Amino acid sequence: MDIYLLYLCLGAAAGLISGLFGLGGGVVIVPILIFTFTAQGMPQAVLTHLAIGTSLATIVVTSVSSISSHHKHGAILWSLAGWLTPGICIGAALGAVFAVSISGTALQLAFGIFLCLVALKMAFALSPSGGSNMPGRAGQSMVGTVVGFVASLFGIGGGSLTVPYLTWVRVPMKNAVATSAACGLPIAISGALTYWWQGVGEPDLPDGAVGFIYLPAFFGIIVASTIFARVGARLAHRLPGEILRRSFALLLLIIGVRFIWRNLGV
Repeated sequence: MDIYLLYLCLGAAAGLISGLFGLGGGVVIVPILIFTFTAQGMPQAVLTHLAIGTSLATIVVTSVSSISSHHKHGAILWSLAGWLTPGICIGAALGAVFAVSISGTALQLAFGIFLCLVALKMAFALSPSGGSNMPGRAGQSMVGTVVGFVASLFGIGGGSLTVPYLTWVRVPMKNAVATSAACGLPIAISGALTYWWQGVGEPDLPDGAVGFIYLPAFFGIIVASTIFARVGARLAHRLPGEILRRSFALLLLIIGVRFIWRNLGV
């Protein structure tokens, strides 16, 4: 199969799943890319970093559409996003630098644990209720730094972190989701640029890689994922949501456990 056709198919799968379950693409794209890069025989030393860097690069493009949609509905709290963004950019850069400094094995192990936590949150519909007042500007910057660090470390847009935080500080769910989408763009830009820069000159990179961003996967995913995310969103309204949510949570749990099992050397 032509490599671009392969990544178009992967982008379609990632978009469909993201649309069905409302998850950020990184939770889907990163494990798919790790499995695909492994099957292609890419060096273990770089394939995990390539998967995460490429995922963040795709989020730069796909998040623009999401932000535009939320902005049209007036749901984004731009002042709040603005105060979170400086910390987010710093945290995302630091997360990428840290990720590149550790082995792919350690990264996959950490990602497996993260997937298991996301799976449990989905399976039991865990969401914090309002429990705290909004912190001051310094506090918001600190929160942004933590969110940016973790999101960049795992190649995600940060919604699984930002939305629970915002609902905890009593932001209405509609605004929390929209503002989280706005925060995903600086996470992706800062993280992707840092992964690109950190990977320049890496001797084990395959042809088609620019730093830790693999261009064939990047282009294939951004072309197909946006289209199929809309298909997934339509299907989500027609299929039994509770069964779908728990089934996908089980799939994420299986993938997470597989990463943990394999990288613990059990």
